[in-house]
Amino acid sequence: MPIALFTDFGSADIYVGQVKAVLAAESPAVPVIDLLNDAPAFDVEAAAHLLAALAPEFPAGTVFLAVVDPGVGTSRGAIVIEADGRSFVGPDNGLLSVLYQRARDARCHAIVWKPQRLTSSFHGRDLFAPVAARLAAGTLPEEWLAPKATPDVLLDPGPLFRVIYVDHYGNCATGIPAERMDRRARLALAGREVCYARVFGEAEPGEPFWYENSSGLVEIAIAGESAARALGIGVGTPLSPAAPGSPGSR
Repeated sequence: MPIALFTDFGSADIYVGQVKAVLAAESPAVPVIDLLNDAPAFDVEAAAHLLAALAPEFPAGTVFLAVVDPGVGTSRGAIVIEADGRSFVGPDNGLLSVLYQRARDARCHAIVWKPQRLTSSFHGRDLFAPVAARLAAGTLPEEWLAPKATPDVLLDPGPLFRVIYVDHYGNCATGIPAERMDRRARLALAGREVCYARVFGEAEPGEPFWYENSSGLVEIAIAGESAARALGIGVGTPLSPAAPGSPGSR
């Protein structure tokens, strides 16, 4: 089964390549998938909700190397989460806590192994990558992990009413599972109110709308243009249900 990378290391920087070099050395036969290396930088909460939405698309047995770690080098812990047949390796800073709490079956382990080289600023390469590689290859020594009751940091696993990711089209994914939204509801953000449309082709031209994206999240969009640019919004922009009786986006 593959290793899936989910990081904020950046697709154009040197860090992903360095991580992949470790994975290739430790588990050369295991395929590596770049799920996302441009996760919201430093934003653990946004990344936690995004990872929780994306992970179910992967088959059981997948090992996720997940690193959004502004506290690298501090006393924050390092963990492995087993959740619904998939494994997640990363920092104990809340990044893995949303999927952990939403899982039907989940277990937590502390990483107690320490590599000979552990730089203070790159645990993704030095600590998490070797653990993920050996876990995926089935060669992880038992003594590298110790049972842990729960992660130290548990973020609220409920809907997150803010933008958590902007794609290159300018569509703005939120941390709200669409299954929890009434299709008649309007959302208020950036001084506007937006209504639901099922697909882009059913939206009013030039009008922002919300829809259920392919990962099951509420997403803000405008057909044929960038909602982020048109509305002046981005990762972190808050939104809320519109008050009953308000006039809508027009």
